[in-house]
Amino acid sequence: MDLLRRLGTSLDTPTIPWKSLVITFAVGQYAIESYLQYRQYQVLRRTTVPTQLQKEIDQETYDKSQAYGRAKSKFSAVSNIWAQIKNYVTIRYDVYPWLWAVTGSWLLCYAPSRFQGEITHSLLFGFTYSFAETLISIPFSYYHHFVLEEKFGFNKQTPALFLTDIGKSLGLSLAFGIPLGAAFLKIVQKTGDQFFLYLWLFTLVVQLFFVTIYPIVIVPIFNKLTPLPPGSLKERIDALAAKLKVPLSELQVIDGSKRSAHSNAYFTGLPWKKKIVIYDTLIEKSSEKEVEAILAHELGHWAKGHTTKLIGISSAHLFYVFALFSVFINNRSLYEAFGFYGEKPIVIGFILFNEVLSPTDSVVKLLMNVLTRKFEYEADAFSHSLGYATELSSSLIKLQIQNLSSMDADWMYSAYHYSHPILTERLKAVGWTSTEKVGGDAKATAGGSEKSPKQEL
Repeated sequence: MDLLRRLGTSLDTPTIPWKSLVITFAVGQYAIESYLQYRQYQVLRRTTVPTQLQKEIDQETYDKSQAYGRAKSKFSAVSNIWAQIKNYVTIRYDVYPWLWAVTGSWLLCYAPSRFQGEITHSLLFGFTYSFAETLISIPFSYYHHFVLEEKFGFNKQTPALFLTDIGKSLGLSLAFGIPLGAAFLKIVQKTGDQFFLYLWLFTLVVQLFFVTIYPIVIVPIFNKLTPLPPGSLKERIDALAAKLKVPLSELQVIDGSKRSAHSNAYFTGLPWKKKIVIYDTLIEKSSEKEVEAILAHELGHWAKGHTTKLIGISSAHLFYVFALFSVFINNRSLYEAFGFYGEKPIVIGFILFNEVLSPTDSVVKLLMNVLTRKFEYEADAFSHSLGYATELSSSLIKLQIQNLSSMDADWMYSAYHYSHPILTERLKAVGWTSTEKVGGDAKATAGGSEKSPKQEL
């Protein structure tokens, strides 16, 4: 505690140009990410299928995948430029103090006196800012779904569903944001210099709460979940879970096809009560054995304790963030640099602290990518050890084709942006070789075995 207090005192000096530093950090990060994006765009301009995929991916599919990648890259470049301009204007022209003053005047004019404290003011400020961000992002989101994704055959949304989703998201933000935001601020107000410890414990409880309610309450608001019908696929998955002693409580199918043609599956729930959710698009486009192989990979994450390890790392990182926040929460020079004189609102302090901390986020992201890539290789190896090398490989190739995912990547871009190894790296790791395209009656070998996966719709 004494160390944090001394550090806070040493950083509270008007000689530190906080606003200039934050703008410089933001511009520097944008420059680095733009350079990485440029490198990746050069890869997306290639016309030759990667050697390892030449027997699986035809030229037409590869060209379409490359075109999709370039379209997403261009969209990302425009979005990033807009985000950079918006961030610069917000910081340079003191949008935060202006919005704080405006929301404060609204409370004085329209709210009873008992609702005019810092907590109510902070919640109104946060919701107003979030609402404005949502409105500003609608044109970009609309273009992404109804132009870019539509062009390549992925969008299944209607404009009505698009707007309904926005409304539901705002409603959930209010329903959960108000009580959680109020609790966050109250903890900081009431627990003194040790607030970061209580805040950390509170956040751990909140995370456990959301892990519990997300599949039960939140997912059904946006998608329809139905039990996987009885049949050979259900029997296969139940047998696999029993073999691995997974506490599987539910097997469900999600109607992902109502929004997108992309495929996926995920494993969720508490350690003692797990649920597997499979996208209907995955079941439609893969054989039962391939779906089983994908789920064996997901169960590999559970068997290897990857989720628990990531939760532990996330918790440690949160503790570090909150402890460091205690250094900045009363930093008068930081508040004044951004236009706050005579008051130090907690929510503003947290926002400004995150602006200062943003350069370290990139480092954390890079390190986490290294770790999660390792976990992906381990989960693939786990599926391989259960005898699914061929099916896992063919399913990965099919997902790559169906989703038009990039077949190759620049190594620097991949290291910074990708939490998963690229397809060729994963195929090499499981020893995949092929004599014919996976989409047909492929005769392929993986890890030394030879099988013919059967496509079942």
